[in-house]
Order: sequence, then structure tokens, then C-alpha cells
Amino acid sequence: MVGIKPTDLPPTATVKFFGAGTAACFADLVTFPLDTAKVRLQIQGESIAASGSAVVKYRGVFGTITTMVRTEGARSLYNGLVAGLQRQMSFASVRIGLYDSMKQFYTKGSEKASIVTRLLAGCTTGAMAVAFAQPTDVVKVRFQAQVRQSDGLKRYNGTMDAYRTIARDEGVRGLWKGCMPNITRNAIVNCAELVTYDIIKELILQYDLMTDNLPCHFTAAFGAGFCTTIVASPVDVVKTRFMNSSAGQYNSALNCALTMLTKEGPTAFYKGFVPSFLRLGSWNIVMFVSYEQIKRFMTKMQYSWESPF
Repeated sequence: MVGIKPTDLPPTATVKFFGAGTAACFADLVTFPLDTAKVRLQIQGESIAASGSAVVKYRGVFGTITTMVRTEGARSLYNGLVAGLQRQMSFASVRIGLYDSMKQFYTKGSEKASIVTRLLAGCTTGAMAVAFAQPTDVVKVRFQAQVRQSDGLKRYNGTMDAYRTIARDEGVRGLWKGCMPNITRNAIVNCAELVTYDIIKELILQYDLMTDNLPCHFTAAFGAGFCTTIVASPVDVVKTRFMNSSAGQYNSALNCALTMLTKEGPTAFYKGFVPSFLRLGSWNIVMFVSYEQIKRFMTKMQYSWESPF
């Protein structure tokens, strides 16, 4: 990221790669209940349309969390956590950890990068991450969306069972279901998230508003989370609906979006906006603050190992 002083030890690509995955896992542990509530709110309109019932089960992010704890137990808030951590370790390591390397690739090693170059780097690492880690995202969404039936049965009994069941019932392609809308979403998310954080942090340091420390990282991360939520929510809702759909329910992600528009109206694309912002805002803050500290710690440790005297 920008803002590293010449006197600081520059983190290597390896440090950034593993640091990003670790920080993202920590952020997921903190914010996972908000993400689960967001998924339930996003698919709620679909459930109502399918059943023909006008009863709204979930109301607001905290109402959704309360309802889930009361009807399914507190553990339901962490449905899909294992897949979520698998996703972040593989996904965030690529899309965040390789962002600076990709930026330098497009600038041919120069430290000065235009907004276009940053957007291009964000799109590239976002698409690479989805192509690599999509199965973990599909399983995570399926777990978060599943509700325990009245007979106590669940759609999937465990993370590995989910991978096997999806591959058996829907084919291997089922594990990459929604890959294209997810690539679109993550290209948008990566650009909004990383580029916004990059620019806000750069401006803060450029005008000496703060030093390159926790308050600066917090402010830049909060701004990045807000911008990302506004831009990415419509694509995120379509991605969640499409990945959670049964075989043949939608012909494509575009068909899913058109069905939502005709049956539920344009506001359907911003279902779960508040939990999305609460989740993305808090996730960005925890992730970026952790990432910056992990980079510094790992770099110092690496330097001390290489230069013990």
C-alpha cells in the first residue's frame, strides 16, 4: 500500500500474501454473524416469492440475528465459518496480498500509479481470486442460507459433505456456480475497497493529517467500506441469490437479476444494505488495521531472522 516511509522496512510479496490471508481470517471471525444476517436478508424476498407467503421472518440486521439465535441457536450465526476461513485464506491472499505486486507489474516497477492502473490491478487480482477460490464461496453461502428443518435435518452435514454433495448433485461446475457474477462483484469490490483505501490513505499522509499509524488506517478503512457497500450491494445480492438457488431455478445471473427486478422491484438489489455496510465497514476496519500491523510484525521478524547480528 501507499504511505510507507523510506526508513520503514518494505514488506516482501510473501509477507503481503500471507499477511492478507491472516488478517482477512481474523476479520471474518469478528464479523461473520453480520455476514450471515446479510445473506438471510438478501434471500428473504426470494423465499417469500416462492412460498406465496407475505410473512416477513427477518427484520433488520439485529432482528435477524435475534431471530436466528432464538429459533436456531447461537451457533447458526457461524454456519459456514470453516468454508469462510478457507475462502479468506485463499481468496484474500490473492486479491489483497498480490494487489501491490500487480500494481507494480502494470507500472513496470514504478512507485507512482495512476487511478486507472490501480483500478486495473484491483480488477485483475479480484478476478484471479474468484477463479481460484469460488468453491469455498459457494459452500459458505449455502451454509449461511440453510435453515434447520422441523425434523432437525440440514441441507449439508459439514463442510466436506457440502463440497461432495454439490459436486455429486450438480457436477463439478456446481462448485463454480455464480463464478461470472462473483468475478464482476469482486472486480467492483476490489476496485472500490483497495483503490479507495489506497487513495484515502495517500491523501491523509500527503497533507499530513495523520501519521502512518492506526488512526490513519482506521479512517481509510471506514471510507473504503462505505464506498464498497454502495457500489457492490446490487451485484452482491444477485450473487448470493444465484449461488444459493436450486438447479434450474435461474438460467443465468442475468435472469436472476431480471427476475428480482420484475417480482420485487429495484429496491431488492439493496436488500440487506445495513448489515452489508455494518459488515463491510467493520470487516474493512479489522482487516486493514490487522493487515498493516501484521505486515510490520512479519517484516521485522523476517529481517531479524536474516540479520540476527
